[in-house]
Amino acid sequence: MKTIRPAWFRPQLLLLLAPLAFSSFAICAPAQAGERLPNFVLINIDDLGYADIGPYGSNNNTPNLDRMAREGRKLTSHYAAPVCSPSRASLLTGCYAKRVLPTPHVLFPVSAVGLHPDEATIAEVLKQVGYATACFGKWHLGDQPEFLPTSQGFDEYFGIPYSNDMGPAADGSKSNPDKPLPNPADLEKRIAQGRLQSDEAGIRGYAQPPLPLMENEKVVGRVRAEEQFAVTRLYTERSLKFIRQHQDEPFFLYLPHTAVHFPLYPSETFRGKSPNGLIGDWAEEVDWSVGQILETLRSLKLDRHTLVIFTSDNGGALNHGSNNRPLRGSKGQTFEGGIRTCTIAWWPETIPGGTSTAAISSMMDILPTFAKLAQAPLPPSRHLDGVDLTPILLGDPATPPREQFLYYRGLNLEAVRSGPWKLHLSLADGPVGQRKGTARPQLFHLGEDIGETRDVSADHPDIVARLQALAETQHADLGLTGVGPGCRPLGRVQKPLPLIDDKGTVRPGAAGTQVEFP
Repeated sequence: MKTIRPAWFRPQLLLLLAPLAFSSFAICAPAQAGERLPNFVLINIDDLGYADIGPYGSNNNTPNLDRMAREGRKLTSHYAAPVCSPSRASLLTGCYAKRVLPTPHVLFPVSAVGLHPDEATIAEVLKQVGYATACFGKWHLGDQPEFLPTSQGFDEYFGIPYSNDMGPAADGSKSNPDKPLPNPADLEKRIAQGRLQSDEAGIRGYAQPPLPLMENEKVVGRVRAEEQFAVTRLYTERSLKFIRQHQDEPFFLYLPHTAVHFPLYPSETFRGKSPNGLIGDWAEEVDWSVGQILETLRSLKLDRHTLVIFTSDNGGALNHGSNNRPLRGSKGQTFEGGIRTCTIAWWPETIPGGTSTAAISSMMDILPTFAKLAQAPLPPSRHLDGVDLTPILLGDPATPPREQFLYYRGLNLEAVRSGPWKLHLSLADGPVGQRKGTARPQLFHLGEDIGETRDVSADHPDIVARLQALAETQHADLGLTGVGPGCRPLGRVQKPLPLIDDKGTVRPGAAGTQVEFP
């Protein structure tokens, strides 16, 4: 399989830049001369609530994550994006999502747009210095060949290319397994409505084609209800195999689980075991998966050579049972509950155990952090918004490498943070710049009021003015609404095709050897 290189990936240029990157790395590198570069494992859960795991206050049974937190460091002010595709774009590119994926919402099946192939992902940055790379799970940055993981620096891919609810209702994609499927007459009406909602971002709602399970660029299975129960185990088994195969070389494993996105499909082993219904059951299965990964690293004596980060792509969906307490809000919002995620960093004997930091961190900081630790040069002539987190991971957890954060929801800037202060630019309907009536900015001190319950704007007009000025600086960069000057182009294809059509036929050239579901 051939990996398509982005325009910036030129070996001659990298040879010139590498000595500069290596010399700057010596400041904080834990690896000594003759030692191997660290491995990276990035576990990204879908729609996991801030308090859906034990280390963040849940009564779900998550012993492996509890141990991970005891042996690692919690990042309690870690930010993603309000929804799936933007969060993943930010994570993989080291940029605000709006810069690299300027779309109003998420991508859907048969999307004509996706993450541009010229963007530099974590996988491509690490491959420069010899890392083996793999992605097992949900991708959600475009389902056409030009946008798939194997075109974005990953040697291997296995998973569902978007959310597990983006398939036919008759296949169980629109309802939990304990609920009846919609009746056929109602489905026909909804499918017709769904076709009318489709645009360049893909096919919406009930008109979506069957869910494909992919291996690299090939379709190796159709995911119906029964198959949904198996995906957590399948992703985990592929991950363990990859770790064992590449134990003698540096590797980057990206494990973006389908769990715990609606519809909720925990396997039979975990169904009915948690005190919090299906979503709690699936959170407990995620914990099992994490335990399998960490135990394999220990047994292969790779734990001291591997940085593992556990996080979620956005806040939990309250309407599906998630718990974001003590944060306000839900997935899809720019209140803290929609965008702040439960995050743990683990690296025995390198990251101090049983510690936490409230310093601001974000998905876009992971790329520059991994690049720093891997002695890998960053892509030239590419503006990154991320910062290196090694000071709060390896050193003083109170040292803030990031002072500010912008809360984008799609193309709209809805809030800004500086230190402990967060200003909602408007809590009324409509984006900033289009506020109606008496809507006014509201100010919260997150250090004293993490739940955003007390508007203190009247007491601190100077802080309000300062944060409004911070927001206004985005006119010349990402913009307050719409596509700003600093937004880079989306990738585009002509005439996108479904991976599996409505009749169950796999797209020509995309058929692969069918896998067996456990």
